[in-house]
Amino acid sequence: MLSEAREAPQAVAFQLAHNDKEYFDFGALLRQQNPAAVLTIARGSSDHAAHFLAYLVMARMGRLVTSLPMSLITLYQSQIACKGLVSLSFSQSGQSPDLVAPTRFFTEGGAVTAAFVNKADSPLAQAAQWVFPLHAGTEASVAATKSYIAQLVAGARVVAAWQDDLVLQSSLSALPGVLSRAATMDWSVAVDVLHTVDRLFVIGRGTGMPVALEAALKFKETCGIQAEAFSSAEVKHGPMALIEEGYPLLIFAPRGPAQAGLLALAEEMRLRGAKVLLAAPAGTPGANLPIVETDSIDLDPISLIQSFYPMVEQLARARGRNPDEPRFLAKVTKTH
Repeated sequence: MLSEAREAPQAVAFQLAHNDKEYFDFGALLRQQNPAAVLTIARGSSDHAAHFLAYLVMARMGRLVTSLPMSLITLYQSQIACKGLVSLSFSQSGQSPDLVAPTRFFTEGGAVTAAFVNKADSPLAQAAQWVFPLHAGTEASVAATKSYIAQLVAGARVVAAWQDDLVLQSSLSALPGVLSRAATMDWSVAVDVLHTVDRLFVIGRGTGMPVALEAALKFKETCGIQAEAFSSAEVKHGPMALIEEGYPLLIFAPRGPAQAGLLALAEEMRLRGAKVLLAAPAGTPGANLPIVETDSIDLDPISLIQSFYPMVEQLARARGRNPDEPRFLAKVTKTH
């Protein structure tokens, strides 16, 4: 897991060096067709990456994006209207039936379908009209790291192509160097705070929420910590009642419109006596987990999760667990 997480900058550089024409043509198609509906299809870490793309599309372009509730096609046989629909599926292996079947259904129904997948010859890739390889290389660890980061980058590339945004494209080009620095950030204070805990909140908001969801999943599967992700607004609608003296909180506060509220929450929870770990750019008051800034505010969550992965791998080992082989889990999960 650790070596693969550290390979992410190279994987991103390799991805960015390929498929420019495919992304350009796909963006042109989206501009031409002006889709009436956009949905994403994914599970687990890939679903968190899909949420990132959705946030970017909704925030930057004002278009609603829906995450397809699973089982609608495979179990309930729902006849979802395909006219004017764009379907975007995300997967590392591209093998799960509950991704393949909806993608095939939408393709056959006349929707525009695209698969972002690490296995370019997988059943999911074969079911879609457009295939965008992640180019992350072999990922042996059960816990996804570099393939997740590659999916975040692929989603941002779609948005840049759709908007024909040369500034975002330039920021993406600079990302490998930023991620190389992010992979070496010292987040060991989090290991010191969390090595004995059994529960944890991970707080994010906006474009930082998808990586908060991903972090919570990694705490569960590699460390055995009951971690739950909430937005800084949602946590006040009930979950906050659990936060008392000593309760651990990991707050992701990258740059952007949501940052001020996240920093205010961090201070409020410190006053309550919570153990607050605050991931924010260097120089941010109260920050003890440094974030390396990218060339675009919208890409900062990618840098953040790059710094998180080595820490959570170290934390798992400090807790006596093998992060490469989490209990009861397999690399490829096939659900219907």
